[in-house]
Amino acid sequence: MIASLRGRVVGVRLDAAVIEVGGVGLVAYATPATLAGLRVGEPGELATSLVVREDSLTLYGFADADERDVFESVQTVSGVGPRLALAMLAVHTPDALRRAVAGEDLAALQRVPGIGRKGAQRIVLELADRLGAPATSAGGAPVTHAPSDRRGEVVEALVGLGWNTKAAEDAVARVAPADAGAVDASEVAAVLRGALRVLGGGRA
Repeated sequence: MIASLRGRVVGVRLDAAVIEVGGVGLVAYATPATLAGLRVGEPGELATSLVVREDSLTLYGFADADERDVFESVQTVSGVGPRLALAMLAVHTPDALRRAVAGEDLAALQRVPGIGRKGAQRIVLELADRLGAPATSAGGAPVTHAPSDRRGEVVEALVGLGWNTKAAEDAVARVAPADAGAVDASEVAAVLRGALRVLGGGRA
């Protein structure tokens, strides 16, 4: 089991990063939000989960161990494989998933591409006692945070993919204008895809 990676980031693409460890470049698939925190040429660290199949060894990377643990837990649900589990974390934070399961919020689960109503019901049923409770404040209420703007993470991801900062900022501004409000974690993937479409094939 490879539990974590630490090394120089030698490549970042839309769905994965390549991290050099001991002279070997390891590919780790990750969510856009996680990839946005990595910069080519700089040190990077990921919590990881190795998925072993008869014909492949695939590494998935996460911002922290909690994300990795949730990734592994949701795969215990019948019909949920690693790609769908990663998609769930691209749309929801670990605590958001816990709240959706605990509150039987099928609509929230169905926002994940590939999950329909029956799949959401199955996830709620099979994960009820496996994800644990969402983080709570001292008073027992769910922890809430002021909306944080993730535009910077999208810009960093585009820079990591090879565009210069000005081009990346302009593309993000076209997809998510400042007057449209903050870009939260659940929107990072969509904004990144939109910015890539704006940039097209022209590299800086």
